Amino acid sequence: MADLSGRVALVTGAARGIGQAIAVRLAEDGADVAVCDLKAEWLEETRQKVSSAGRKVRSYEVNVGDAVGVQNVVQQVLGDFGRIDILVNNAGITRDSLLLRLDEKDWDDVLNVNLKGTYLFTRAVARPMMKQRSGAIVNIASIIGEIGNAGQCNYAASKGGVIAFTKSAAKELAARGIRVNAVAPGFIQTRMTEALPEEARQKMLQMIPLARFGQPEDVANVVAFLAGDDASYVTGQVVNVCGGMVT
Repeated sequence: MADLSGRVALVTGAARGIGQAIAVRLAEDGADVAVCDLKAEWLEETRQKVSSAGRKVRSYEVNVGDAVGVQNVVQQVLGDFGRIDILVNNAGITRDSLLLRLDEKDWDDVLNVNLKGTYLFTRAVARPMMKQRSGAIVNIASIIGEIGNAGQCNYAASKGGVIAFTKSAAKELAARGIRVNAVAPGFIQTRMTEALPEEARQKMLQMIPLARFGQPEDVANVVAFLAGDDASYVTGQVVNVCGGMVT
């Protein structure tokens, strides 16, 4: 396990699934955690789990695509915790449709949350991290941003943008001791995959060399590594957590 004692992590989209697993894992490794989502009440389960790990935790309501709201939340976190050492840009949505039927609003909404939200939070924490001359930023991308997928042009564009953004931000911020990396999950066991018909699940499994869905904790484990000192010479990288789908 990484030793994150004395550090403060901010995790967006932390109410459930991968975001919740990340918040809990960082707390288990010793970090205090600020958890964010669109509605504060959604975060109660995550808050309880982080608290049970013995770490300080506070919940914040924010629309990650709103520049003023993001800046305000970052200032609140700095006021409540005194610093931000780790940022995990996990908030994301899907609005799937074939290209010819893809509504413009669904395009804008997905790009606004997945890509603009990553940009806004990274920009907001960059200044305090630069003053500290240290920080670790981990962006949650997707293998769909690397290989594409029919019916997900908007999602693929947003996650491909996150990957490109990660590489550029890493080069800009490295001189101030700030590392920026991305994790690209494949098919992870969530409420969405659990609700799929068995035939669809089997087709998905056939695409995975390890022949199983990943767990949210599989992603959280890699995030914890990238956030910690064991990854002190790792920046600008994309780590696929996909059971071998992308090699």
